[in-house]
Amino acid sequence: MKQITIVAKDHPGLMADISELMLKAGVNIESLDAEQVGARAAIVMTVDRYDTALQALRSAHFQAVTEDAILVKLEDHPGALAAIARRFKDAGINLRSIRSLSRDAGTSIVAISTERTKEAMELVKDVLIS
Repeated sequence: MKQITIVAKDHPGLMADISELMLKAGVNIESLDAEQVGARAAIVMTVDRYDTALQALRSAHFQAVTEDAILVKLEDHPGALAAIARRFKDAGINLRSIRSLSRDAGTSIVAISTERTKEAMELVKDVLIS
């Protein structure tokens, strides 16, 4: 899975600008996380038409970067995420981002972005969603 991270100066209407840009490009936003960090905003999203979204963002002069994220399916109970995070720590693999995408019927789907995707996939192959 690919995810897009946008770093922009925060202002009223930023999310309207980005979501309307995706509308005009015919792109459906599948997941979205937005955080204000001082005077800036960090937005991470997944979309149904990745290349089109990236082109639209760059054409509108948004600073957008991309990265691979792996999807894992975890049991939804205290400690499940800690156990996965511990695997990465023990392997010396830095986690760039972790996002919970959904929770349903005792399980949760989590997107993980690391500095070493192939090694990360091997590390969590028992819970990896292919």
